[in-house]
Amino acid sequence: MSTSSPELFVEIDRSRPRGLRAELERSLRDAIRAGRLRPGVRLPSSRTLAADLQVTRGVVIAAYQQLTAEGYLTSRQGWGTVVNAITTPDGPQRHRPPPAAVRYDFRPGAPDVGLFPHAAWARATRATMRSLPDESLGYSDPAGLPALRETLADYLGRVRGVSCEPDDIVVCNGFSHGLSLLARVLAERGIAVENPGHPDWREQIEWAGAGCHPIEVDDEGLRVDRLTASRAGAVLVTPAHQYPTGVVLSAGRRIDLLDWARTSGAYIVEDDYDAEYRYDRQPVGALQGVAPDHVVHAGSLSKSLAPGLRLGWLVVPPALREEVVAARARSDRFTPSIIQATVAEFIQRGDLDRHLRRTRRSYRQRRDALIAALRQQLPAYRATGISAGLHVLVRLPDGMDATHLAATAARHGILIQPLDRYRSSPAPDQQPALVMGYSRLTPHHIEEGIHHLATILSSEGVTTRPVEDDHG
Repeated sequence: MSTSSPELFVEIDRSRPRGLRAELERSLRDAIRAGRLRPGVRLPSSRTLAADLQVTRGVVIAAYQQLTAEGYLTSRQGWGTVVNAITTPDGPQRHRPPPAAVRYDFRPGAPDVGLFPHAAWARATRATMRSLPDESLGYSDPAGLPALRETLADYLGRVRGVSCEPDDIVVCNGFSHGLSLLARVLAERGIAVENPGHPDWREQIEWAGAGCHPIEVDDEGLRVDRLTASRAGAVLVTPAHQYPTGVVLSAGRRIDLLDWARTSGAYIVEDDYDAEYRYDRQPVGALQGVAPDHVVHAGSLSKSLAPGLRLGWLVVPPALREEVVAARARSDRFTPSIIQATVAEFIQRGDLDRHLRRTRRSYRQRRDALIAALRQQLPAYRATGISAGLHVLVRLPDGMDATHLAATAARHGILIQPLDRYRSSPAPDQQPALVMGYSRLTPHHIEEGIHHLATILSSEGVTTRPVEDDHG
């Protein structure tokens, strides 16, 4: 236990005739009833609070004793006086309702943070704190620490075929933050997005005041012919592994997309969200490496390490750099320097490469477990887009209602997303499908979850028929 006593904000009206003890009781009682002092919060010792309020210690002791008798406070051995859980005349003290019981979480979009390399990260942090210059802890360049931008330029060129110099990179707090910067800069051009695509990105673009143009995706990726007709001046794409369908932008479409950008003077925002994870094919090189003057390459550590790090980057064409850096400075100045420096050290030591090799094996095992379980338990469902990433698209038999199926599964503690959630508008003529992530479940729990899902569907009279998986 720490010997230091916590601080506490207490207001006492010394002008009231009722006395300081009664005023202290009232102030603490009101704070507890209103939820400002939550259950389990430790209060200062009577000696410390008396000194802070400039009252006698006896006043505080008497107030604590009275509130303990009323049930507002309790004493814990070795911990002191803490706020008790109470029921007030106005109802139970406010708490966030507990989340619904989740047995199997197949939602896409997040890695298994349990795989985070704690020991390697701790070593990188210690090395960083030994060598970080004092000036790096001040207000730094909004574009990011030079050491991190140099490291990222080397890493992205080596791993993703990105062509850039350190000055082309702007560090941001994850992809969502980077997109918000780009949406402001490109707002007047209008921004096209893939349909289906991530609904948060559509909302981000619209929130920035930009026109958002949904463009259909088929088995070859973005329909570039529809893009040309949209009159958008920029487009957000996921060419290496389309989110959420999993298709790879075909070679012909890549050429058409780059020709569109060069001919119209437009910009391509390349979301490279999970390109590190591929299993059955060679990596697809970044579009930016082919047309660096027209492509903004965006990446982050959210899938490869953890979303909680809040670190991403934009590789920005020279014509946009000044505006993007200015938007970065106006939004929240810069990403914490210690995180930036630690990431640079982590990559330079080879820890990111080692982590990706380890997690790639783990995720592949989970993907294989999901495919095998679907084949055995639900053979009528065809899994596609499985060669990379952290999720698959599961196509359902015609006539099924994917949204209803997902809602039914949720009532049994199985979380799955229907593909319609990612569409900009309903598409009743499209084959129903589910988007299923596998990154947060072990192979055993994946098999168990699919078995339970099959049991639920069987109880509703769903029939199955053998089909083969599509390794596209």
